[in-house]
Amino acid sequence: MKKKILIIGGTGFIGQNLIRKIKSFNFKIFSISKKKSLPKNKVNITYKSIDITNKKKLGKLNKIKFNFVINLGGNIDHENPKETLRAHYFGLKNLLDNLNFENLDLFIQIGSSLEYGSSKSPQKENRLCKPKSSYGKAKLKATNYLTQKYNLKKIRFVILRPYQIYGPFQKFDRLIPQVINSCLKNKTFDCTEGDQKRDFLFVEDFVTLILKILNKKKTISGIYNVGFGKPVKVKDVVKQIRKIIKSGYPDFGKIKMRKDEGMSLYPKINKVKKHFNWYPKTSLTTGIKKTIKYYKHAAR
Repeated sequence: MKKKILIIGGTGFIGQNLIRKIKSFNFKIFSISKKKSLPKNKVNITYKSIDITNKKKLGKLNKIKFNFVINLGGNIDHENPKETLRAHYFGLKNLLDNLNFENLDLFIQIGSSLEYGSSKSPQKENRLCKPKSSYGKAKLKATNYLTQKYNLKKIRFVILRPYQIYGPFQKFDRLIPQVINSCLKNKTFDCTEGDQKRDFLFVEDFVTLILKILNKKKTISGIYNVGFGKPVKVKDVVKQIRKIIKSGYPDFGKIKMRKDEGMSLYPKINKVKKHFNWYPKTSLTTGIKKTIKYYKHAAR
């Protein structure tokens, strides 16, 4: 019998990449998201339009005994603190309050590197979290609720704290697709000085990790940092994109960094490598080339 897997946010950036990879495995896939316009149901995939912040609409989930749940849900616009808390904390709380735990083998929650706040890099999972942004605070509140629920219900869970994930299907309001789009149009575009260091992970490597976790027989519940493990200056990423596309004009220093944005943000990834035998394989150059190829094709 096929195991049932629930993916919240299956039509989003990571969700689309995950479903494309996971659909060849022996799972019955259920995807829920806020989108009203959804893909037509395919073999072994059921798409539903449900907002997880609406507790009443989640009531039907209790009738299905899922083996795995992956929470990729949330809003990507973090300007509204109340909406951010609603999407990332109350959404998770509603899920856990409505799920049938009878057959649940594992709950995978996507956290955030911003939960650490201004903690010195490289950041480790045992660091005290003091988030500054409303997004980081909402994610940490969700983390704490899940760990408390685990103690009560004995749920096996994994909380993944990704850093800068990029790749196909990402929206243009994120750094790499934004720069690619501007360069493809040969535009002049505003940037910060670009001296801040960030860790960039290609989405395919992140999806591979999720599959490894799903296929592992015994998973140790806990928090795991996920990244490439090597910081890169934002300026160098922008220059690399421009070099590959051979057009576009970045105007460095035109934008000021956000007040809650640190100069250096990258993780220690020893824990995730050890427990899941996972290593990021896609170099930044290769990942950027694949991403550029996707956006070139999408623009046709």
